[in-house]
Amino acid sequence: MINFNGKITDLSDQLINNRAFLYGDAVFETLIIFNDKILFWEDHYFRLMSSMRIIRLDIPDKYTPEFFKENIIKIHNSISQTRNSRIRINIFRFSGGKYKPKKNTPSFIISCESINYNTYELNKGHYEVDLYKDYYLDNQLISSIKTNNKIINVVASIYASENGFDNCILLNKDKLVSEFINSNLFIIKDEKIYTPTLKSGCLNGVLRKNLFKILSSSSFELCEQDLSTFDITQSDEIFGTNIAQGIFSVTKFRKKDYDCSKTKKIITMLNNFIS
Repeated sequence: MINFNGKITDLSDQLINNRAFLYGDAVFETLIIFNDKILFWEDHYFRLMSSMRIIRLDIPDKYTPEFFKENIIKIHNSISQTRNSRIRINIFRFSGGKYKPKKNTPSFIISCESINYNTYELNKGHYEVDLYKDYYLDNQLISSIKTNNKIINVVASIYASENGFDNCILLNKDKLVSEFINSNLFIIKDEKIYTPTLKSGCLNGVLRKNLFKILSSSSFELCEQDLSTFDITQSDEIFGTNIAQGIFSVTKFRKKDYDCSKTKKIITMLNNFIS
């Protein structure tokens, strides 16, 4: 029995063994389906398996790309009314124990949300960002995977909301730029595009990875390097990437306003790539 919000109730097996809830002992993957097709499925699958290995989860033989794809499409077909949806796969260690688990057996939950778009569109209107400096990201390998330990992102989101910002830039412990709250970060200066390296503590984003492929055949030169907040202020454009939104453009950081003309070209290239 447990006391849940003042009511004595039975403790379910899901709660007893759900280490995602108890310890944040889980990884997840967010996917987008357009016209019944999972975008960048192979990249998502291999990142998910890599994340499981990093946190030392056993990987059952049945956890094949086909197995997960079948289960994803099953719930997509049950829920989506538009042939388009946002999917989240949560994989957690289903085991007893305290900090030390009794075993490393995984369980998964796949959830689905129907969406009303089947192509990426650049945001319109004002989009202002600022630095978040209350807490800093660790620039180490485990920061580059999607775990359930996202409390800095949550608190930073609340900070942004309380202060009228649309997003915030997260810094690592070296006070270098890492990422946005919910996406990878890119800046444009002249014909060069810059983004922090994975050593900055940023997420190894699937869209980030594929944007490298897309831009390799364009007139833009893409550079991975350490970025300071000064680099942000000296840029011509700032944009973020994540699989749910695609690309969003920043219009204001501190006292500077930003253009989005080149970012518009990049999102067109992305839509052409996935069509």
